[in-house]
Amino acid sequence: MDTRNGNGRAPAARSERGRHEFRDVMTFDAPPDTSPATANGLIDFVFAEIWTRPGLSRRDRRFVTLPCVADADAEQPLIEHVYAALNSGDLSIVEMRETVLHFAVYAGWPKASRFNGIVDAQWARIHRERGLDVPAPAPLLPLTTAADPEQRLAGGVAAFKEINRLDFAPDRDNPFQGAGILNFVFGEMWVRPGLGMKERRLITVACVAFQDAPTPIMSHVYAALESREVSFTEMDELALHFAAYCGWPKASHLNQVVAEQKARVLGEWRAATDSTAREH
Repeated sequence: MDTRNGNGRAPAARSERGRHEFRDVMTFDAPPDTSPATANGLIDFVFAEIWTRPGLSRRDRRFVTLPCVADADAEQPLIEHVYAALNSGDLSIVEMRETVLHFAVYAGWPKASRFNGIVDAQWARIHRERGLDVPAPAPLLPLTTAADPEQRLAGGVAAFKEINRLDFAPDRDNPFQGAGILNFVFGEMWVRPGLGMKERRLITVACVAFQDAPTPIMSHVYAALESREVSFTEMDELALHFAAYCGWPKASHLNQVVAEQKARVLGEWRAATDSTAREH
């Protein structure tokens, strides 16, 4: 009898690969639990099949995983993934703290407060395990964004248009839009230097995908693709990775949005190419 799975691997080999990948990703050994959820799901599928796929790097997958587990209200998985991301060296402490801030904007400050506390605790744990003192954090000041309110709003408008790939910005006199979106979200947070634009795209798409807000998920998937900061292949992989950490129903919706926005972006690119060709 052929005991191979659908990918051509014997179950024992698949589990062995999953446990090896778990150790590489998490930086500690896989649990001995043999329940179906752990052995067949977590080890044989999530780590043997998803984390090993080539469409996203391991580092990129961290920026999808962390917001999902931070939103899930499951403290131990969040502890483990924060520890793993820092202990592996995939994320620096600056990048991790910027991830917390970005998460706070798109998933809420209460959950981000717990996330932030776990980051501090795991950063101290790693140094304790290595027999090192915890280094002082980089000073907050001076901020890199404008202090003058008008300049700050103008910067927020420009960043909003560029990041969202739009030729308009929200009305600044609405407090939610002006004080929140233009002044802080795009006037400061998106342009902070601690994370690259691609990393911020990955965090944002994961967050808007679990928020069930139709316009943000559409707009951020579109902008990530249209900017070419996340490729079509990477976005497809993001949807699969998201499914493992946030569930298949929400991932099904994300996958549908990805397909729609890929078609939209391709159509716009073709139209731009045709227009350029006609001009010449």
